Amino acid sequence: MKLSRRHLLGLGAATLCSDMLRAAEEAKITFAQLYDTGPAALKISARLEALQSQSVSMRGFMAPPLKPESDFFVLTRLPMSVCPFCSSGMEWPADIVVVYLSKSAQALSPSQLISVTGKLDLGLKMDPNTAFVSLIRIVDAQWAMA
Repeated sequence: MKLSRRHLLGLGAATLCSDMLRAAEEAKITFAQLYDTGPAALKISARLEALQSQSVSMRGFMAPPLKPESDFFVLTRLPMSVCPFCSSGMEWPADIVVVYLSKSAQALSPSQLISVTGKLDLGLKMDPNTAFVSLIRIVDAQWAMA
C-alpha cells in the first residue's frame, strides 16, 4: 500500500494528538500521589517532584475559606464542613493542597467536587498574609466544577 502525503500528514497529526493527550494525562495528580510515607514523616513523592513548575490538574473539595471571596483556598480529599482556621479543636488533614487562584473567586459549597488546574509549586513555604504553612501548592490556578 502506497501512502500519500495526505495520509502521512494525518498520521503525523494523530501521533501529535496522542502525545498531547498522554502528556495531559501525566499532568493529572491525585491525593494518593502527593507523598511517599515513611517511618519519620511525609515526603513529597518523586512523581510530584518530577512535575515541579509544570501545569497540573487535580480534583478535590474546596475547604471552607476564611472569607466568601478569596484568591486562595485549600483543596482537600474529602469535603470539610468546618473551616479548620476557625475552629481551635480542628486540624487540617495531612494531604491538602493550597490553591492560589489567578484571580479572586467566590467560595463554593464544600460538598461540590471541583477540578483545579495550575502550576505545581513544591517546598515548605509560609504565606506572608495568613501565616499558613504549606508543602504543596497549585499557583496561578483556575477551578471548575468536576
